[in-house]
Amino acid sequence: MCGRFASFSESQDLADELAIAEIAEDARLLPPSWNVAPTDPVRIVVERAAKGSEEVTRSMRLARWGLVPSWAKDPSVGARMINARSESLLDKPAFAKPFAARRCLVLADGYYEWRKLSRPDAGSTSSKKVPKQAYWIHPAGPGAAVFAGLYEFWRNPAASESDPDRWLISTTVVTRPASDQMTAIHDRMPLVLPPEAWNAWLDPSVRDASNLLQVDAPPLATLPVRDAVGTVQNDGPSLIEEDPEPRDPEPVRV
Repeated sequence: MCGRFASFSESQDLADELAIAEIAEDARLLPPSWNVAPTDPVRIVVERAAKGSEEVTRSMRLARWGLVPSWAKDPSVGARMINARSESLLDKPAFAKPFAARRCLVLADGYYEWRKLSRPDAGSTSSKKVPKQAYWIHPAGPGAAVFAGLYEFWRNPAASESDPDRWLISTTVVTRPASDQMTAIHDRMPLVLPPEAWNAWLDPSVRDASNLLQVDAPPLATLPVRDAVGTVQNDGPSLIEEDPEPRDPEPVRV
């Protein structure tokens, strides 16, 4: 799964990289974060036609991480829908329709994962927690880590027609089985799309994007990092610095 990631690149740099024509003001003003957590606002890229127009525009917008289905009673359900498994997208009512009509790109610089380690007292029946090593996983070369995502609109039934906040835009990150290089850390990973897949994933005229669920991720690199990232209140560039004394006796380095 993908439960934490970082998004700190400048919006204009991302717009240049992804050929984004419009940047919503709230997306432009979103501060950088090295510890994005569920329900946080995140930057997404969508292709939609403006109301009353047939011209499709690629834009950067804000969405809340954790998809809230249009039929949900309240947005709290979104905290349980931060990820959408690629293998079952069409089987889940919350994801099937967005997969056909509301695909997006979730903008990140990389993500975190925790590798489970062996207990020193593996033969013991102790209930101690399994030790874990945090890893920062990011593109091996320059550029963003662009996650395949879905988005949805939810209307607050208690809000009036004139309330500008009556609509909530939310998003989920599509995940897949981990690549051979990443299985040593975790059995799943976000679907990181290479640049050649961005256009088709965003294209609203493409109703079935199932073939893109199998594309190879761009080369990724791994780095063991400190435990601080596990606390949502912690933020800053130090979170992606190498752990000088990793708990993992054999750090995974790709």
